[in-house]
Amino acid sequence: MILFGALANGLAVAFGGGVGLAFKQGISERVKTLIVQALGICVVYVGISGSLKGNNTIFVVLSMVIAAIIGELIDFDHQFNKLGDWLQGLFKMSSDNSFSEGFVTGSLFICVGAMAIVGSLQSGMAGNNQVLYTKSMIDGIFVLILATTLGLGVVFSSFSVVAYESVLTLLAKWVAPLFTHAVINEMTCVGSLLILIIGLNMLKLTNIKVANLLLAPFLPILLYAIFR
Repeated sequence: MILFGALANGLAVAFGGGVGLAFKQGISERVKTLIVQALGICVVYVGISGSLKGNNTIFVVLSMVIAAIIGELIDFDHQFNKLGDWLQGLFKMSSDNSFSEGFVTGSLFICVGAMAIVGSLQSGMAGNNQVLYTKSMIDGIFVLILATTLGLGVVFSSFSVVAYESVLTLLAKWVAPLFTHAVINEMTCVGSLLILIIGLNMLKLTNIKVANLLLAPFLPILLYAIFR
């Protein structure tokens, strides 16, 4: 089945997140605080590393500004938190963590980067799911750790990865020409800047609504198609 890679990635994220939620109940607040701080430093490192892959500063700035305008008008952060409140009520879970923060953090880490794009395109064009299978193992371990601090939203980021990779896989033959090396690098750069912001938020150095910038990593595709 052409979508096995995307589905495997989504299942790995859901399973890892579920295990993380189970562990979360037995961790003291003092330990959780330290884990969040340690993760925050790691997230900052990942964000800085990925952001260095960009080559077109103007496109990066435009992507962030346009995404900020659209995101604030729609207010994705508010919508995600409303969904989170409903889900937490449905599953009778405490709402001590932001659903939006967990969902956006998990989604960005899973979807941003070359492995998600290249793996999905290989799956759609050649039926080769090896990259996505490898990515699934990495993502499962990451979300397990993340869910112990950020909660339910991380588990639901599994829907993001299935939707994102499935669309790329099914449309691979048509969209592959859009994903040039330059475009992938710019998407990684912009997405990594959002990851950097998440790390700073986790360290309580900033309080930026990252959810309202979610469109930013995808705008380089449009910008390169128009201006190149």
